[in-house]
Amino acid sequence: MILKTNLEDMNSLIIEGKAMEAFDKYYDDNVIMQENENPPIIGKEENRKRELDFFDSLEKFHKAEIKSSAIGDETTMVEWVFDITPKGMPQTEMKQVAVQKWKNNKIINEKFYYDASSKIKEGT
Repeated sequence: MILKTNLEDMNSLIIEGKAMEAFDKYYDDNVIMQENENPPIIGKEENRKRELDFFDSLEKFHKAEIKSSAIGDETTMVEWVFDITPKGMPQTEMKQVAVQKWKNNKIINEKFYYDASSKIKEGT
C-alpha cells in the first residue's frame, strides 16, 4: 500500500526534525493548506514560506510524537503532539490533528485542527 508507506516515511522525517524535507518530497505544487477555519493558503511556495515562518518562530523544536493515525481512500489523518519552545516563551506542548488528501502520491490538500491555546509544561 503506497499511501501507507508514504505516510510512514513522511511522519518519520517530521519526527527526525526534517519537516521541510518531508514537505519538499510529499506536497504537490498546487497544495492547499488550512489551519482551523483560517483562509486556506494555496500553492507550494506560499505554504513553504508559512512553514519556514513557523520554524523561524521557534527557539527549539524538542520533539514530535504521533498519538494515532488513520488511512482511508486517498485520505490520511495524524494526531500529533509537538514539544516546542517558541522564541521568548516557555516550553509548550502543541496538539493537532492533520488531515491530508492525496493524489498521485502527493498531498494536494491538508487541514490542521488544533486549539490555539497551548499547554505550558509545568516547571518551565
